[in-house]
Amino acid sequence: MENKLREHIEKTVLLTDDEFAFIASHFTAKSYKKREFIFREGDSVKYAYWVVSGLLMLAYNHESAKQHIVSFAMEDWWESDFLAYHTQSKATMALQCLEDTHVLCLALEDYHKLCAGLHKMEHFFLTKANAGHIASQQRILSFLTSNARERYEQLLKRYPALLQRVPKTLLASYLGVSRETLSRLTY
Repeated sequence: MENKLREHIEKTVLLTDDEFAFIASHFTAKSYKKREFIFREGDSVKYAYWVVSGLLMLAYNHESAKQHIVSFAMEDWWESDFLAYHTQSKATMALQCLEDTHVLCLALEDYHKLCAGLHKMEHFFLTKANAGHIASQQRILSFLTSNARERYEQLLKRYPALLQRVPKTLLASYLGVSRETLSRLTY
């Protein structure tokens, strides 16, 4: 797992062995089973999660019992309820495993230690945050300006692996369409 983490970080910043040893000491490895919740709405969010293997779904459950899928996270992606994580407030969303999943967990205190102790990590996290912000804006714009077929095609182009791994019902929810509409789009 540590080799994969180093490869992930070194896509952004190069590290010495000592720097990576310092970084690795701040992460905790955890494993979860398919369908298991890492956290639910109302829970404390202790960690940001880097996906080593598996697939996660971040979802918001509306009072009307409708589930809104905020994001999916597969290998080499970060996920959490970042508002709850950074403000140490209760989760407003739930993080669930769609497959057996192995993650490396980073507590907020360790995140701050990494940023303060190694400016390369501050740069790394800024780069990741910017990429996440851009992806979120693109998704919002897609909902505002694209029809269902265009959103599906954008998803297919950006994340083709997700289509093979995510159940159609969940993909439909992520795209903001019914399961039937998604079926028409895929044929």
